[in-house]
Amino acid sequence: MIDCEANSGRDGLEVAKSSERTIGPYDDGEDSGLIRISDDVVGTIAGIAATEVEGVAGMSGGIVGGITEMLGRKNLAKGVKVEVGEREAALDLFIVVDYGVRIPEIAQRVQENVKRAVESMTGLTVVEANIHIQGVAFRHEAREEEARVR
Repeated sequence: MIDCEANSGRDGLEVAKSSERTIGPYDDGEDSGLIRISDDVVGTIAGIAATEVEGVAGMSGGIVGGITEMLGRKNLAKGVKVEVGEREAALDLFIVVDYGVRIPEIAQRVQENVKRAVESMTGLTVVEANIHIQGVAFRHEAREEEARVR
């Protein structure tokens, strides 16, 4: 299994070379060549698809010192572990959900959305989309403090 987090310290070019997978060749009647899709690309697609689901607060970068690290939108692939073969992909997504949502329903919607996005954009068949709930996010409404002095 390729772990995107383990590759994060490398130069971007090295990551692409070490984690690319060849898919195909497709029989289109022509010798067009091979198609290579980086594991990071599949991870980014999956991360974006996961965060599109209402009730998902964000992706989790794992447990750091006992605290779940929430990742911003530009680090979406970090909350996804990807294993890509020639025609299939297996994914593990680490997410944080909003407080009050029904977790099984959210997880199922994430699986469906990720599978649909990865399969339609890459042509790979998603054989597994494992969802790991890493935490619950609480929405803090901005409360106006009363002025002490008027």
